[in-house]
Amino acid sequence: MIQKFLFPSKPDATGFSLFILGFRILFGVLMITHGMQKWDNFDAMSSAFPDPLGVGSTISLSLAIFAEVICSVAFILGALYRLALIPLIFTMVIAFFVIHGADPFSVKEPAFIYLMVYLMTYITGPGKFAVDRLLVTKKRSR
Repeated sequence: MIQKFLFPSKPDATGFSLFILGFRILFGVLMITHGMQKWDNFDAMSSAFPDPLGVGSTISLSLAIFAEVICSVAFILGALYRLALIPLIFTMVIAFFVIHGADPFSVKEPAFIYLMVYLMTYITGPGKFAVDRLLVTKKRSR
């Protein structure tokens, strides 16, 4: 029992998939709260939101909300999993290196943590409990 816990034989095991599901739910919900704050204050933030891509503050804010809300929901559900992680990773790279680039690490630490979580979960995949897995299994059974 302890050996299986310390040295899992398959990364696709049920326990590992449950861990990844919990991880997805936790970090997805946390990121959604950031996106919802932006959405709720859209009018006030749209004129002063940072524009690192040069597309305008309103579009930059809209892209951040899309990543933080819509892509986080897809991340939680495991739907178009890796595709949904690309905007989240990009947003955290911009937040860490550009928006907070000159700030002390304590200020940019949340962006770094999210970036690392998204990169690691991109590599590991969504696990067994994901919409993508259901779709692939259903397609293979046909």
